[in-house]
Amino acid sequence: MSKYILHKEDSRHHEYNDWLDSKKTFSFGDYYNPKRIHFGALRVFNDDIVKAQKGFGKHPHDNMEIISIPLEGSLIHQDNLGNEEVIRAGEIQVMSTGSGVFHSEYNHETDTATRFLQIWIYPSALNVTPHYGRLTLKDEWFDHRFGTFVAPVASEKAAMIHQDAYLSMGRFSADETFQYTIQQNGNGAYLYVIDGTVEIDGHVLSAGDALGISETAAFDGRVKSGNATLLVVDVPMNIQL
Repeated sequence: MSKYILHKEDSRHHEYNDWLDSKKTFSFGDYYNPKRIHFGALRVFNDDIVKAQKGFGKHPHDNMEIISIPLEGSLIHQDNLGNEEVIRAGEIQVMSTGSGVFHSEYNHETDTATRFLQIWIYPSALNVTPHYGRLTLKDEWFDHRFGTFVAPVASEKAAMIHQDAYLSMGRFSADETFQYTIQQNGNGAYLYVIDGTVEIDGHVLSAGDALGISETAAFDGRVKSGNATLLVVDVPMNIQL
């Protein structure tokens, strides 16, 4: 029987200061909730809004797979590996931080805020050689279906991370039904509603809500009203921490 973990938008930790508006699903930084440490290999899921020309100064990471998904605006990334890139809505970046990386990330816009999803996934191996990648997403990959854009093996349509994990997105119309198939035995799916309202196995989810689903091979859903954009983080559930 499927297991569910429901995270409503208003249950997430909300931090706000003069440059950052951040909604955190799992314990992060000064926020600690023993009931919300991780979902399988998914360690961090933050929905961040960064004011113009503001951002995260140079700081270290190691042994984590970090995916940034701009939803509005753009980010400029710099790291000690020599990468300096601007990623915009419709693009993603991935960092396998492995043995250690220093990087910074700023809103590249001069007068508008940038909203992006910050996702951390535990790696399958420690102290790998750090790696940076980016990918331009195409709308047709996601229209009326789930398209995978992060995977354990790189391709023209997917950036690579060091974990048996997959990120997929789908865009669906009002009253449209959809199905998602778990991509590997032992994985679970963490579905986040970017916009729209959907119903999955009796759970009604609106923008900012998330549903963790495990111990199942697939799940079905339906869009209740308007259009919906959904993100699924498909991760191993049994991991050594």
